[in-house]
Amino acid sequence: MIAASSAATAGPSQCPAFARELAGRLSVLFERDVEIARRLNDAGRRLRVANESETAVLGALGQARWRIDRAFHDYQTAAEERRQLAADIGEVIRRFVDALVAAGWSEEQARAANVHELAGAGVR
Repeated sequence: MIAASSAATAGPSQCPAFARELAGRLSVLFERDVEIARRLNDAGRRLRVANESETAVLGALGQARWRIDRAFHDYQTAAEERRQLAADIGEVIRRFVDALVAAGWSEEQARAANVHELAGAGVR
């Protein structure tokens, strides 16, 4: 896992600027993933609530359908955003690992590097 290990123990003490830039991008993408995951969870919760609660009264049926439709749409939208984000993360990870390997890190060390540490606190 990329965010699991300390940069100081993962490889040479020098982190190339390009790798630091990629680490910053990964850090931002990972934070966006957390936000999208929260939206997925919220939309999923609303979908479950809507599916379980709004079926008793015929007059409420239209409202329940709208709530289910809206929650399902929100869930689909967030899931697609997360799928696209995963593809972006994968591409940046490959470039990040390649940059660290080119700087003398082993493939294993580069994959275990903590992108948040390498990105530095100011790159958000």
